[in-house]
Amino acid sequence: MMQRYSFLSLAGHALRGHRAWPQAWRSPQPKPAYDVVIVGGGGHGLATAYYLAKNHGVRNVAVFEKGWIGGGNTGRNTTVVRSNYLFPESARFYDHSLKLYEGLSRELNFNIMLSQRGMVTLAHSRHDIDAQRRWANAMRINGIDSDLLTREDVRRLVPRLDYAPDARLPVLGGFTQPRAGTARHDAVAWGYARAADALGVDIIQNCEVTGFDIGADGVRAVKTSLGLIGVGRVGLAVAGHSSVLARTLGFRLPVQSYALQAMVSEPIKPLLDTVVLSPSAGIYVSQSDKGELVIGGGLDLYASYAQRGNLPTAEQVIAGLITLFPSFSRLRMLRQWAGVVDVVHDSTPILGRSPVPGVFLNCGWGTGGFKAIPAGGWCFAHLLAKNESHPLATGFGLDRFTSGALIDEAAASGIAH
Repeated sequence: MMQRYSFLSLAGHALRGHRAWPQAWRSPQPKPAYDVVIVGGGGHGLATAYYLAKNHGVRNVAVFEKGWIGGGNTGRNTTVVRSNYLFPESARFYDHSLKLYEGLSRELNFNIMLSQRGMVTLAHSRHDIDAQRRWANAMRINGIDSDLLTREDVRRLVPRLDYAPDARLPVLGGFTQPRAGTARHDAVAWGYARAADALGVDIIQNCEVTGFDIGADGVRAVKTSLGLIGVGRVGLAVAGHSSVLARTLGFRLPVQSYALQAMVSEPIKPLLDTVVLSPSAGIYVSQSDKGELVIGGGLDLYASYAQRGNLPTAEQVIAGLITLFPSFSRLRMLRQWAGVVDVVHDSTPILGRSPVPGVFLNCGWGTGGFKAIPAGGWCFAHLLAKNESHPLATGFGLDRFTSGALIDEAAASGIAH
């Protein structure tokens, strides 16, 4: 049973400086063996563990996290959730994820602070308008909400854009997905962690997986910094470090890891109540509940595992922001960070079996991992429990790279990568 707190109880903990605050989940010692081990304590790993226990009754499960849960990409993103994809396979998957997000606070009894403020994609040229008409129409054909916008429509939704006659990027129109928005990234991780723990899942933090014991029939154990742990099946959900663990298993993934930067400004009064994306400017921006502008852009286009990124990319992102919103030019930046994203050739995830029996892959999310957490966990849990792909993820396996049946969603990533 999940514990609930009254206002007086919360106030009492605050007055005590949060001392003796009860843990939201256990910190157990690992068992000698598990039916399923999930490597990676981010959103996808925690969601997978929760849905394994809830949907499939598989509760002898451990999540091993090298650091702390949610300390990787889950805690290093811009929190946007959307399902405005082009191809039917992607549209079904990401809209299922958005629908799960819409009920997730009630499902987990944990406020994930979902704010469906909509997302406006800007058109700055005739080419943009034509491309976005095709994009919005494809969404509608796939059953996803979308509305084309005139210049006046955009001005009503985002009045602080530069609408001057000589604007460097003139606003000609765009389209919106009204159900898109943002969610609190750490709340998603914490909510899934608490709910999985309540169902008996062991969440083991500060436990690095260093290798695997592979027998004739496949994986038998995982080697960790806390010892050798027997296992029936292993699910890898480690984002940009998927290729690192794949090498320890003796195979190579079609994954390249890059740093993806984001930054926030000093807090200001509420003035932006939607997510704004400009593919031409190479940036997207929203305003947090604390008043900060949350800003993101394109990848640092060199392979890296550094969670920081470089100055030229940050400068390019800020220049794009000021081009669109000249009134933001005097804002100061509070902080900057980067996540390590796992990019594949067709910008579509890998959810399926690995070449090693008993080892399964959840990776290749590129810049779209946060929005996919609920559906990624839902489908990965199905794969681990049943040894077969969920119908929503049948096209996401490794075999597409040999058959040529790629699902090229690079355009719908929003920013050209």
